[in-house]
Amino acid sequence: MEMCAAQIIALLITGLGVGFASGLLGVGGCFIMVPVQFWALTSIGVDPTIAIRIAFGTNLLVVLPTAFSGAMTHHKKGAVLWKAGITLGITGAVGAFFGAFIATHLPGKVLMVAFGIAIILGALRMLTAKPPKIAQEPSESITAFILWGIPLGIVSGIVGIGGGVLMIPIMVYFLKFKMHQAVGTSTALMIFTAIGGSLSFLINGLGVQGLPPHSTGYLNWLQWILLAGCSIPMAIVGAKTAHLLPAKQLKYIFIAVMFYMGLKMIGVFAWLNLPI
Repeated sequence: MEMCAAQIIALLITGLGVGFASGLLGVGGCFIMVPVQFWALTSIGVDPTIAIRIAFGTNLLVVLPTAFSGAMTHHKKGAVLWKAGITLGITGAVGAFFGAFIATHLPGKVLMVAFGIAIILGALRMLTAKPPKIAQEPSESITAFILWGIPLGIVSGIVGIGGGVLMIPIMVYFLKFKMHQAVGTSTALMIFTAIGGSLSFLINGLGVQGLPPHSTGYLNWLQWILLAGCSIPMAIVGAKTAHLLPAKQLKYIFIAVMFYMGLKMIGVFAWLNLPI
């Protein structure tokens, strides 16, 4: 059950794309990683249900250093609202721990379809909502951060994502963040949700039969090194690029990525036999 050159090269290239997307859009890049990780595992004979759980758990672990490197770059540009990032992050991490526990007891297909639907609804909301009036200051309410953080953390743990893709629309439309602030703060809160979720996947996967080599629970260290090694430096490049783009362009790139990711997870492209 060892990976060969094709899987290793695919994971290295994926790591580059994930890092750039993470820094640019404030997302963990799970929509790029999970399908590639799932393919790399099933192609060497890992059971699909175990493979999807490893893909979710390991990709949360990749999000951790990538989000940290992106957050530091956004912080230098003054785009991280730390009070919001830390509060949403800690409550999100608690939610993510429970969400990941739920995920380890659900069939893989259920996880993927639920995730896809949530993302498409988020994309439609961003596309149709009118931009908030710039005069409004970003919310400082700790209560609001806690009430949003816990359920979003649970969802991010269930579907193995850092939570940025779900949190950014909420920051922009409900908490009145500017787009660049939302992206910067999102990279900071993902540090916390990634810790909560990946820890839970590690604990809940201990002693499971049929894990591939180099695994501890549902975390695979070989995949982690290949992905994280490329994504960390690229997150810095992505974060710097984000500050060169106008907020409107950044928003439309983000919406396009959400639609693609949602349709991919539901299985629409596979149903239409499209190789994307």
